[in-house]
Amino acid sequence: MIPNQPFRPSPVTARDKLLEAALKLIRSRGFSATSVDDLCREAGVTKGAFFHHFPSKEALGVAAAAYWSQSTGAFFAAAPYHHQFDPVERVLGYLDLRIALVTGPPESFSCVAGTMVQEAFRSSEAIRQACEASILGNARALEADLEAAIAQTGVKGVTAQSLARHVQAVIQGAFILAKTQEPDAAAATAREHLQHLRRYFELLFGAAEN
Repeated sequence: MIPNQPFRPSPVTARDKLLEAALKLIRSRGFSATSVDDLCREAGVTKGAFFHHFPSKEALGVAAAAYWSQSTGAFFAAAPYHHQFDPVERVLGYLDLRIALVTGPPESFSCVAGTMVQEAFRSSEAIRQACEASILGNARALEADLEAAIAQTGVKGVTAQSLARHVQAVIQGAFILAKTQEPDAAAATAREHLQHLRRYFELLFGAAEN
């Protein structure tokens, strides 16, 4: 049931409304194409309220990456796959959840940090760093299970950190490929590559069914 669980409660404060607006508009339009006026209109707040909370659009982008990380991090931390005793099953459960979350057009499942960093990695060092913290923070959350799976299965030549980053590389790449497709084909494209990733881990850890 967790794929249908909302990431965040409905926003109440002007700041949270602006951050929610940022997540929606960045995913659907991109960071550069989203103006302060667009953000205020989507959030239903005044420009004065915007500049009360954020000194600039760049500051809003940095805050949006952190807000995205906090909410998605809490979502994954509460996911049922953590209850699996076997660390390999926990890793596969994480991937199953990622696959289940990929539905609808790209703006409904793509990553805010991944979208922003593609645009701003040279134009804004602050946003680049915020997106790095978000994406690699998500990777680090999987490292303990990967470390346990490596120890249990005796796999050689890999590290938990490298595998966790590989997971993020495939996820972000799958989202980019999805954006090249027509809306009704995007989710299937992304899921296909995440399923390949799952099969890789089944083979790596000897969990593939005969």
